Amino acid sequence: MTRTTLLSFFFLAAACLPARPATIVCVAGCGQGPEDSALGAKFIEPFAVAFDRRGNLYVCEHKGERIVRIDPSGKAMVLAGTGREGFSGDGGSAAQAAMFDPHGIVITAGRQMFVADTRNHVIRKIDLKTGRISTVAGTGKAGYSGDGGPATKAEFDRTFAIDVDSKGRALYIADLGNRRIRRVDLKSGIVTTVAGNGEKGVPQDGADAVGSPLVDPRAVAVAANGSLYVLERGGNALRVVDTQGKILTLIASTQGELRAATTVVPDLNGPKHLCVDRSGNVIIADAENSLVRRYDPRTGKTQALAGTGQPGQAIVAGEPLKTQLNRPHGVFVHPSGALYISDSYNNRILKLTGWSR
Repeated sequence: MTRTTLLSFFFLAAACLPARPATIVCVAGCGQGPEDSALGAKFIEPFAVAFDRRGNLYVCEHKGERIVRIDPSGKAMVLAGTGREGFSGDGGSAAQAAMFDPHGIVITAGRQMFVADTRNHVIRKIDLKTGRISTVAGTGKAGYSGDGGPATKAEFDRTFAIDVDSKGRALYIADLGNRRIRRVDLKSGIVTTVAGNGEKGVPQDGADAVGSPLVDPRAVAVAANGSLYVLERGGNALRVVDTQGKILTLIASTQGELRAATTVVPDLNGPKHLCVDRSGNVIIADAENSLVRRYDPRTGKTQALAGTGQPGQAIVAGEPLKTQLNRPHGVFVHPSGALYISDSYNNRILKLTGWSR
């Protein structure tokens, strides 16, 4: 395959239109070509993906302990991580820094990448202009402390997924071990809790989010209107915190929470990640069901976008619902409308187009 051909389907496909049939293709980690190319890159459980404004794709490997950058020509190189578990490198090149099971990545308009360095219990920042890495939240010690003060002096317990608001003013962190969602003001560096009281439980609809229990918040995503969506793996639930700080359950297990009116069939099973698309829909990586789903907050309905419901690796390009996934862990909607899926146990990145309404 020529570089021009790769470029055409990888980065420059036209924005998907409702009238077009949905198409799914492998764009990275596909077992084709040299390892320094998108198609030939070898990943170990990729979790999150993100793009910068220059068209570079970044893949965060949960168990590969790396972040790989793929440029618009399809060239792959390591941006961060040594490939070994550890914590090192602050102040120096991110490529020489060690991480420990990183999960979430997000990039701001100012070309700053934030990384949830999960088992180091910190958030790290990579300046994409210089390649240097630093710690911006967490001490490296698991715990819960620091609200109202500098994030660098606060304790977290397994920083999982992260997101930044639309104006790039605040970073939101799924502080899994503390069963909380926390917010870092990116100007002042001050950290606060915005959901969860640290107790395990099901929140009451309409209650204050900060005073409510959560089961195990794995992921957080910020909608354009400021609402926070929270995804729970063990709770098999999708919840939302509105702009007034009130929490509401949108999807939950019929067995665990008896919310049949809003429950998908089959129930969510170990969902791991989510994002919000351009129309305000919530895209969910329903990992243990081997599906990617869309939740429409206007109707309360869900729809499968990709996957058969059974693990596997077969790709049917013109039929995403006949394409097999294996524990999809990450989802990302590109500004073009294309949906990128981290098909973690298949160690590849898929691209879905033609799926939006």
